[in-house]
Amino acid sequence: MGRAFEYRRASKEARWDKMSKLFPKLAKAITMAAREGGTDPEMNARLRTAILNAKAQNMPKDNIRAAIDRAAGKDTADYAEITYEGKGPHGVLVMVEAATDNNTRTIANVRAAFSKNGGTVVPTGSLEFMFSRKAVFEFEPPADLSGDDLELELIEDGLESLEEYDEMWYVYADFASFGSLARALEEKGIEVKKASLKRIPLNPVTLTEEQMADVEKLIDRLEDDDDIQAVYTNIA
Repeated sequence: MGRAFEYRRASKEARWDKMSKLFPKLAKAITMAAREGGTDPEMNARLRTAILNAKAQNMPKDNIRAAIDRAAGKDTADYAEITYEGKGPHGVLVMVEAATDNNTRTIANVRAAFSKNGGTVVPTGSLEFMFSRKAVFEFEPPADLSGDDLELELIEDGLESLEEYDEMWYVYADFASFGSLARALEEKGIEVKKASLKRIPLNPVTLTEEQMADVEKLIDRLEDDDDIQAVYTNIA
């Protein structure tokens, strides 16, 4: 019984630790979306998506409302969205998206993460062409539509492909079609579980388990930084 208690406590602490790192990032995404496109989710597709993603992670409604309200505050006026690029261990390409009010602090932390884990930061724009920016929507298969039918109906809204994995459907589009595809899915009554703008590698590479362990140390270090919103690599 003692071991079972310790396991449950460790499991809870792990969840709390994850939430303590995740919730501030979700809140910042909501605040940035509200600041850029307005605080009305009905008129701001990016904000609707940020709220949807926060709810999917069980973020409390009060936290979501506070993040929206914060968009009108002076403390967010200096926030900027910045992408850093680098090469990690074993030549892995890394794109790091941040939302920061102090670029000097953030780039110093990013450089330290790379240098301490066998990598280096490279000039902005060096790796951009190695990735394609895509809008990605995840949802359960609708009962009244086949994949082929849905693809045909969404082509005009920007859909490029539909994939199925672990009983979930994923639709992909160019990042510029994010808003139109989000609206089309809403109009069809499809409940999107998660939506995001991702960087997909054009030439993915495969690593050994040992090499992956080295890269994961870098990714973990970067993701622990509150300023970092997302990390992408060219790993398959």
